[in-house]
Amino acid sequence: MKEITTGKKRILSLDVFRGLTIAAMILVNTPGDGKHSYAPLKHSVWNGCTPTDLVFPFFMFIVGVSIVFALETKKADPANHKSIISGALRRMLILIGLGLFIFLFYRFDLQHMRYPGVLQRIGIVYFIATLIYLKTSQKTRDWLAGIILVLYYVLLTYVPVPDGNSPNLEPETNLAAWVDRAVFGLNHLYSHTKLWDPEGVLSTIPSIVTTLFGIRLGEFLRRTDISVNKICGNLAIIGIIATILGLLTGLIFPINKQLWTSSYVLYAAGLCTLGVTAAYWLIDVKGYKKYAWVFVVFGANAISSYVVSEIVPGMLNWISVHQEGNKVKGMKLIYDTVFKPYFSPNNASLLFAICFVLLIWVLMYVLYRRKIFIKV
Repeated sequence: MKEITTGKKRILSLDVFRGLTIAAMILVNTPGDGKHSYAPLKHSVWNGCTPTDLVFPFFMFIVGVSIVFALETKKADPANHKSIISGALRRMLILIGLGLFIFLFYRFDLQHMRYPGVLQRIGIVYFIATLIYLKTSQKTRDWLAGIILVLYYVLLTYVPVPDGNSPNLEPETNLAAWVDRAVFGLNHLYSHTKLWDPEGVLSTIPSIVTTLFGIRLGEFLRRTDISVNKICGNLAIIGIIATILGLLTGLIFPINKQLWTSSYVLYAAGLCTLGVTAAYWLIDVKGYKKYAWVFVVFGANAISSYVVSEIVPGMLNWISVHQEGNKVKGMKLIYDTVFKPYFSPNNASLLFAICFVLLIWVLMYVLYRRKIFIKV
């Protein structure tokens, strides 16, 4: 992914924020023992929002920011739109393909292959958000975002579920779960839930709004008619308002990552706006850049970092030993040998995850030093 720049000036904070998001994504996805993770490193069981629940929307938000910085100058000329759309379509298909490949890498079972997924959602939302950005004004995008959030609330809370259930927000009986089962069938959903998918069809629609929020922030950062102080001040106000709106709307439409509820969109986008604004103020305005490169290592190859972090555990699990009649695979062997005997269960799990993040960082650092930036 290209460095994010404005004019001739690189906006380093956005690369740093993206890198931090990827590091957090890897950290929470790879505990030594998921049963002994600290509470902030676990997803909410259903309603509610932990720091872990913010990682995915933060990345979707940064996707929106990146769209602005990559396409703003090309957007002005309609002659460029065809090539931009074909490029976005290509990227979407590659991301969907990578998501399916990761599943098949671990379990080559076409009859039970999970069709939705994290990379699949990123690809689809990126493509749709790119089309919206090319063909609409910011005012239209604001209206569209609001309409989607309201309609999604109405859809989930007022429309009866076709299988006979009244409108509800319970895990297995809500409308989004029914749509996932109807579209994909039970054999192709997330194995941990089986009756619905956290990256399902309906919940992908409001996730588009998360990326539209990122586009709005990107547009604001590109402004040259006001000072950086005013940019930061206005963005901070927007972030605070969105966060409060998310909490307030959560009283009637609970904050829920797996449903990607409208309140969750507002809450996560507000916090992300505040986070990006703080990073921009500290790094690009105040000039605290000394250690920024540490996070840019991930940010410069964000998708590659994520894909590698998903593949490496499988490769380590090719190594296995037999202990007391049981086959112990590589990841568990490392955890049981290096971490588990010497630390408390929670600390052992956390230290394993941190070391895994560092391992992926080293692999990405090799690419960074060689100035290899893999475009997806």
